[in-house]
Amino acid sequence: MKNIKIGIFGTGERGRLLATTLLLFKCEVVALCESREAELEKTAKLVGGDVATYTDFDEFIKHDMDAVILTNFFHEHAPYAIKCMERGIHVFSECISNGTMAEGVELIRAFEKSNSIYMLAENYPQMIFNREMQRVCKSGTLGKILYAEGEYNHPGNPNDIEFKKGYNYFAKHWRNYVPRTYYITHSLGPVMRATGATPKRVSALASYAPSTVEAPSASFVGDRAAVITTQNDDGSIFRITGCAAFGGHHNAYRICGTKGQIENLRGLNPQVMLRYNGWQIPEGANEVSLYTPEWNDPDEELIKKCGHGGADFITLRIFLDCIQRGVQPEHPFDIYSAVAMSSVAILGHRSVLNGGIPYDIPDFRLEEDCRKYENDRATPFYSSDGKEPDIPCCSHPDHKPTDKQLELYMDIFE
Repeated sequence: MKNIKIGIFGTGERGRLLATTLLLFKCEVVALCESREAELEKTAKLVGGDVATYTDFDEFIKHDMDAVILTNFFHEHAPYAIKCMERGIHVFSECISNGTMAEGVELIRAFEKSNSIYMLAENYPQMIFNREMQRVCKSGTLGKILYAEGEYNHPGNPNDIEFKKGYNYFAKHWRNYVPRTYYITHSLGPVMRATGATPKRVSALASYAPSTVEAPSASFVGDRAAVITTQNDDGSIFRITGCAAFGGHHNAYRICGTKGQIENLRGLNPQVMLRYNGWQIPEGANEVSLYTPEWNDPDEELIKKCGHGGADFITLRIFLDCIQRGVQPEHPFDIYSAVAMSSVAILGHRSVLNGGIPYDIPDFRLEEDCRKYENDRATPFYSSDGKEPDIPCCSHPDHKPTDKQLELYMDIFE
């Protein structure tokens, strides 16, 4: 692999984790950009060498580099991705690709004018159990895929002060305003990858259960989960969550076809259960198999050293390979899939706010769909320039933290 020069925008914990993973490849982290200088210095020390540091993005992208990894705020990737593509820099973008529908249009239009490779840095499809589900789906033994589930369930301890210090460290931080449909790629990405399907219509409902614990909180989201249903381009149906907070922590996926189904076992990662109808068992298979899949990958030892169960290594390997070969990544990591996922997140929340009514997912390859959304900038987040949200972030629009919760939250940072 040639010496690929990488810049990282956003050097908090996620940026550092990816920087550590990049050091396993024959590429060079040449520049870092971050507004918080203490975080910038910490990551620069980790990377070592002559890495350049910046606090201004426009100066950062003048640096000589082949690609930029975007690990800045969750909902603000699109404007920076566009600036990269205008300079011919390849883009590796974490989580949702665009925070508004208009940004989705702008992102696609910029991409189609550029020579840049764009990859959604969604890593959960590369977890070992999800890779096994992909393999079984591609074998065809499940028959026609009819239905799939994806749950990213991540309840948090309300008294975890260190998490708040590291992850939502000011009152208007995006984590205090993120609707339950928005953090969607960890649930949707794996089932899109395994089945090859893309959502075309979405509806969603939320479960409102605000915390009554007198613990530090500045969250304006009282929903614990959103259940999202999509009708897909192949006729199948997905039932997915965004980032949910019900029951125990788990990442759970299930894919059902006309002949059988495969799922990982909630709370027992990475075990999977593969089941066939008794009259449709493939030759040499069992009706029911419960097993732990193998990597069967030449980079297995490096994979096991990396974050998210090794998925960070494989996701970066795909991106670097695309740069080497000069090709765009496959579905669902390509830009059109990325914007489709973001559209499910954004329009799913609108469905929540409007009683579960369905919304069609636009195809921004089509100019008529672009025109429909090119001025749609509705957002539940505060922007970095201080602009206030213009839609509610919760199914109960008047929800807010209690005075005591907010007082305890503010005490952390005094």
